[in-house]
Amino acid sequence: MGDCELCGATKVSTREHRVNKAMLAICQKCVEQMNLAPKQEAPGLSQARRNPMSKPKQRSFRKNNIMNKQEKELADDFSRRIIDGRGSKGWTQAQLGQRMAETINVIKSAESGKPPTDSVIKKFEMILGIELMVESSNDHQSMIGQGSSSRGMTIGDYLKDLR
Repeated sequence: MGDCELCGATKVSTREHRVNKAMLAICQKCVEQMNLAPKQEAPGLSQARRNPMSKPKQRSFRKNNIMNKQEKELADDFSRRIIDGRGSKGWTQAQLGQRMAETINVIKSAESGKPPTDSVIKKFEMILGIELMVESSNDHQSMIGQGSSSRGMTIGDYLKDLR
């Protein structure tokens, strides 16, 4: 039996509890009133602790991801198409971003030539009524050793040819 350091009750059974950064001897009544009982652990956390060798599931790519399909690819002149489409509607970048529910930075980066994500590409096509995804053409040529210094073929060149 002891004294509760919170409520001052005397000759009561106490337990050590952390309150903020201090360890105090607290009676059961204070533990209940201040909700200091040990918290139950989340089921997922307890399962992870029991089986630490299980690794998290790999997220698979969505099946309707246009960029992963080899049928279509982003047009080389996609930024020009976006600029022209926005100009034909008479919208500013901010207005287009608002209609697409995207930030102006997304619009600016796409118009400057940075390839947008699939969802943004779909929004551009739908809002502006343009086509950004075109049939893929696998007939590309790679020039190795352009100019006076021929470096030979690299692994990077080979991987480009595979794509």
